[in-house]
Amino acid sequence: MPAQVIRILASDDIDGDFDRAATTLDQGGLVVLPTETVYGVAGRIDRPQTLKRLQAIRASNEAKPWTLHLADPDQAYTYVHPDGDLPRRLIGKLWPGPVGLSFDVPADQRAALVAKLGISEVDLFDGNLITLRCPDHPVFREVAARANVPLALTKLGDVTSQLPADFSPDSAGVDLAIDAGPTRYSKPSTLLRVHPHRYEIVRAGVFDDRIIQRHLRTTVLFVCSGNTCRSPMAEALTRKIIGESLGTTSDEQLEGRGYAVASAGVYAMAGTRATPQAVEALKAMSADLSRHRSQPVTPELLHQADVIYVMGRSHASAVGLLSSVAYKKIRALDPAGDIEDPIGSDVQTYRNLAERMEGLIRQRLKEDKIIS
Repeated sequence: MPAQVIRILASDDIDGDFDRAATTLDQGGLVVLPTETVYGVAGRIDRPQTLKRLQAIRASNEAKPWTLHLADPDQAYTYVHPDGDLPRRLIGKLWPGPVGLSFDVPADQRAALVAKLGISEVDLFDGNLITLRCPDHPVFREVAARANVPLALTKLGDVTSQLPADFSPDSAGVDLAIDAGPTRYSKPSTLLRVHPHRYEIVRAGVFDDRIIQRHLRTTVLFVCSGNTCRSPMAEALTRKIIGESLGTTSDEQLEGRGYAVASAGVYAMAGTRATPQAVEALKAMSADLSRHRSQPVTPELLHQADVIYVMGRSHASAVGLLSSVAYKKIRALDPAGDIEDPIGSDVQTYRNLAERMEGLIRQRLKEDKIIS
């Protein structure tokens, strides 16, 4: 079958197209795939002949180790066994995302890995360093998951954020290309060198240090439907509760101490105020909702969150569909059942709900070790 460009956004058989890409990779072929930053040529890391073909496509043809591109953050622990909390937090908070992480790997583990993959140590390690990446693009992650092995990628010539309309796989020396439209970012991925208790930026990219620090905060996210009643009330109450545990009442100081609290709605429109009843109910509890503006749930919010408290089962389902990685972070705010929407009710109903939610929040934050 001749090389082909699959326009995945117009496909009538997306599942079959993903299978075809995975089969092509399994047979030692090269497939052009999108990441959130650039389009790259992908091949299986455990096929020496595939790596030779990839090496021939590299713009500089420079012999250097390949970065392992993973389908899921948890796959990292097959290749690295980091010491300390920070490396694990970087993996959990920055992935999937536009960040590569370089780790030290002891000699015995390096030998075991290259033996398992059937490749040379210089193909994978720069001295004792291995670099891993988990792109945040649904097409890449789906194909990589079906291939069921890390992929090596190289930049596709001058192609960056979009495949040209006249792109020819044969001319590029690849077996298949999946076109998913423009990539999300126009910058390269950021590269971090990870130590047990610190990191350093080796290559600047999409995430600067300010963004990385924001991701590393302990982030609590509440999700409801419209983000005008339940979830903003929970957000304001949580800011108050965590602030009390830290001895501060300032949101700015809260974030300076490494905590962030947010809320969003699965059906929310951006910029809507909290209902007047919600504002009034929380005022009596020394929590301020007057500055709240609604926002929709996004993959970025879900990835940043350490824990996602939902008001009902429908919200859990919506979050899980939006991000499979976020699914394991989901908790029901009330384990006994859904918290009903008070929209249209009087202030007293909102006050009753706020008091109930405050008790639930304190309980859940302690269970999840966010407060002591």
